[in-house]
Amino acid sequence: MKNWIAVYTKSRHEQIVINELNKKNIESYCPMFKERRQWSDRKKWVHFPLFRSYVFANIEIKENIYVLQTIGVNKIVQFQKKISIIPNQVIDNIKNIIKGGYKVEQADYFIKGDEVCVVSGPLKGLDGVVLDLRGANKIIIKIEAIQQAFSVEISSGRLKSKKKNVSSIL
Repeated sequence: MKNWIAVYTKSRHEQIVINELNKKNIESYCPMFKERRQWSDRKKWVHFPLFRSYVFANIEIKENIYVLQTIGVNKIVQFQKKISIIPNQVIDNIKNIIKGGYKVEQADYFIKGDEVCVVSGPLKGLDGVVLDLRGANKIIIKIEAIQQAFSVEISSGRLKSKKKNVSSIL
């Protein structure tokens, strides 16, 4: 059975790793966001990886050696000496956010705020932490497996506090 794993790459080698994994017929994904950059003579949209130095690969765990032998790969992310597996739902949610045209930006992993669940829209069921910046409602999405996070703007009407209804969880 294939699982998504996090691969830690050399600095600025995300696209190289994606290309090399594709040559080995290994499904891979590196979520990208675009940002408008100003130069002295022009403005240009530039793509950046959402998680610097991270690529996700969909493999059978026993075949991890093929990933480790890939140009640009430093290591496979592990916690307590076990390869960290990212649930399919997390990868699907990231893809939906990127495709959905949401404004995405990098965020710190440790953010103070309320834990929430998205209750409507294409991100329904997604858990995160709310942060209010400059009047815009944002949700911080944490991916525990790689201790990374990103934020996305979303209406507060689509969010529900996870703390209020503890009895319904039990």
